Amino acid sequence: MRRRISRRTVLKTASLAAAGALLNPGRVWPRGQSPNERLRCIGIGVGGRGADNVNECASAGAEFIALCDVDEKRAAPTYQRFPHAKIYKDFRKALEELEPKYDAVVISTPDHTHAPAAAMALRMKKHVYCEKPLTHNVYEARLLTELAEKNNLVTQIGTQIHAGDNYRRVVEWIQAGLIGPVEEVHVWHPARYSPGDRPKDTPPCPPWLDWDLWLGPAPYRPYHPAYVPGNWRGWWDFANGGIGDFFCHYVDLAFWALDLKYPTHVAAEGHQPVHPESCAQWLIVRYQFPARGKLPPVRLTWYDGGKQPPWEELDRRLADMTGIQEQIPRQGAGVLFVGKTGMVLADYSTRHLLPKKKFAEVKLPEPTIPASIGHHREWVEACKKGGKTTCHFGYSGPLTEAALLGTVSYRVGSPLEWDGPAMKATNCPEAERFLRREYRKGWTL
Repeated sequence: MRRRISRRTVLKTASLAAAGALLNPGRVWPRGQSPNERLRCIGIGVGGRGADNVNECASAGAEFIALCDVDEKRAAPTYQRFPHAKIYKDFRKALEELEPKYDAVVISTPDHTHAPAAAMALRMKKHVYCEKPLTHNVYEARLLTELAEKNNLVTQIGTQIHAGDNYRRVVEWIQAGLIGPVEEVHVWHPARYSPGDRPKDTPPCPPWLDWDLWLGPAPYRPYHPAYVPGNWRGWWDFANGGIGDFFCHYVDLAFWALDLKYPTHVAAEGHQPVHPESCAQWLIVRYQFPARGKLPPVRLTWYDGGKQPPWEELDRRLADMTGIQEQIPRQGAGVLFVGKTGMVLADYSTRHLLPKKKFAEVKLPEPTIPASIGHHREWVEACKKGGKTTCHFGYSGPLTEAALLGTVSYRVGSPLEWDGPAMKATNCPEAERFLRREYRKGWTL
C-alpha cells in the first residue's frame, strides 16, 4: 500500500504539466438536495481516457469524492478540476478507507487492472462503470458478470458508441428484416499493436509514476517507456492488441442487432510465429454462434491489423442475390451484415442498405429504439433511480469474452469448441492457461 499523495505535490505537478487546463470546479450539490439523490464516486485511472470518463460522469450528476492514479503528471488536470476530491495512488486503499462514503466507481485503468478494481468494488456492493474491454481475460469477465448480477448492481462498459442514433437505426433495420435473415457478419478494424521483443535497457522510472502499482497483478518487469503511457496495448501481460481495443466497439452492433451471446466455435489465424510477449500483428477470427429462438445460426468474422473481408467475393454474392451489379463501399473499419436479400454496411456514424439501387425507394421502419440520454448519464441515472443500462455486464461480459477467445485460439494454435455456460474449451485443455492468469503476489481477484 502507498501513502496518500500530498495535494501540494499534485498541484505543483499540475501547474508544470497541464498549463492551460480548464479549472472547472467539482460538482456542488444544490442547497436542499437530498443526499439520496447524490451519486458519490471514486475515479480509478483519471488521466487520458479516464479524464473523459470522469468529466462525462460529473456532467451527468456524479460527485467525485476521490481520484486514484499511479501517474501524477498524467492525472494532474483531473486533480485540478476536482479540487475537493481526495487523491490516492492505490485504489485498494481508497476503496477501503472511504467505505461507506461512496456509492460507485469509474474505472479507466489499463486492461490488466480492470478486474481487480471492479471485483473489489462489486464485492463491496458498489456500482461500476468500466472501460472496454471489460477485462484482460475470460475468467475475469465471467466473474465480474456474476458479481454484478449477484449483488444487483448497476454496471456499464465504456462502449459509448452504443448510445449513438446510428447504431439504433441499424439494429431496427436488421430486426425489421429489411435484408432478410442474417447468417453472416464481417467486422474489421485496421488497429495493430505488436511492438516485438521486450526492450533490454532499463531506464529510470520517472518520479511521477509508481511503476509497481501500475503493474498491478501482472508479472514484474522493469519500467520502460515502451509500455506507458499508451503502448501497453501491444503486450500480452497488459492487453490483447487490436481485437482487445476495438472488438467491443464494433461487434457490439452485431451482438445487439442479432441477440448474440456465447459462440460455440472460435478459430483464429494470425501472424506467425506467435510472439510470447507481443500481441498479434494481425488476426482473422471466425466465430460460430448458435440459433437463438427463431433466429438462425450466425458466422461472424473479425479482421484487424490491415486484414479485411474478401470484397470481390462479397460483391459477387451481392449481385447473385439481388441481380444488381454494385460494388460494396470499401471502408477502413466497419460492420457488414449479409442477409438473404441484401446487405447492411455500417460504422460508428454511417449506414447503407445494399445494393443502394434496390433500396433507394424502400420504406424504412419507424424508429422504435428511444434516443439515449447519453452513455454516462444512463449509468448515473440508473445508479440513482434504479433500472438497467444498455451495456450492463450481463451484456458486455459475454461480448468481452468473445473478443478474448479470439486471442486464446490464436495463442494456443487451435480452434476452440466452446461451451459458454461451462466456460470451457471442450476440445482443447491447453486453452485453460490463457483463460485466466495467476496474479502477482499482493494482488487478488
